[in-house]
Amino acid sequence: MHYIDKKLEELYATQADRTAPDDLDAFWEATLAEYDAKPLNDRREKVRTEAPYIDAYEVTYNGFDATPIKGWYLLPGFPAKQDKLPCVISFHGYTGSRGIPEQHAAWLLAGFAVFAVDVRGQGGETGNLLPQHYGMTRGWITQGILEPQKSYYRAVAVDALKALEWASLQPEVDASQIVVCGESQGGGLALLTGALSGKPAKIIADIPNLCYMDYGLFHSTGSLKEAADFVAAHPDKLEQVLRTFSYFDMVNLADRLRAPVLMSVGLKDTVCTPETIFAVYNRIQTEKALKVFPFNGHFTSRDHIRTRIRFIREDHFRL
Repeated sequence: MHYIDKKLEELYATQADRTAPDDLDAFWEATLAEYDAKPLNDRREKVRTEAPYIDAYEVTYNGFDATPIKGWYLLPGFPAKQDKLPCVISFHGYTGSRGIPEQHAAWLLAGFAVFAVDVRGQGGETGNLLPQHYGMTRGWITQGILEPQKSYYRAVAVDALKALEWASLQPEVDASQIVVCGESQGGGLALLTGALSGKPAKIIADIPNLCYMDYGLFHSTGSLKEAADFVAAHPDKLEQVLRTFSYFDMVNLADRLRAPVLMSVGLKDTVCTPETIFAVYNRIQTEKALKVFPFNGHFTSRDHIRTRIRFIREDHFRL
């Protein structure tokens, strides 16, 4: 057995302990009940792009609070094969944004609608009205980190769930064929929304975060380092931080996933380390597939878009 096979054997055997608090289900039931009826206050306006075969709309909607969340709603600007289209909801990586309409062209060429949304406060055009109750380290994830009810993660989770709601209401979209998709932070949000909502037909979580977060807090060189820096400055707050994370950690929520899941992992990733991703993948009980990139860090390969498209199209997907 060569080293890579041995490494994979160890990773497929990874079993992380659940850290779920006793009120995990009650927390999410109350959150979903609180925001289910919250109005979207949405607006959809057609905009011009540099691509004549993209019908683009700028969208704003309200998610967790009064923050206007920005998104691109994109449709193929050529005759579709069906009246209603499958829709890919795209969540971006940490510090990123929804980008520009043209960068989502591969999905459109494959015949899908796209709803690409900003994550509040980061690199896009969306602000963040979430109150700050305690000092933060640089970045966003330590906002409200001492209480799950006030956590930044709770706000972005609700924002993502309301994006699902918005997409399902669009006349061009087949609401039974909505796919949540993203890389890194976006992959974590895809898993989280899939665990909390029955709307997604499929879930694509590439090199995702929100996995085995107590391990990531100690090892990650990515966004969780912000939380590690917070604990370094406030060592007496470690247990509070870990408790907050436990409400959003997919180790504790993986058993809620019902839709088919495609995940990917880079074995040299120091941001979302393979141990964290395998810990969640090994807990998923629904149909699943994992694309392993043995020599990748925190990135997938350029042809991975083909794998994602096949996963959406095929009833019974196999790598």
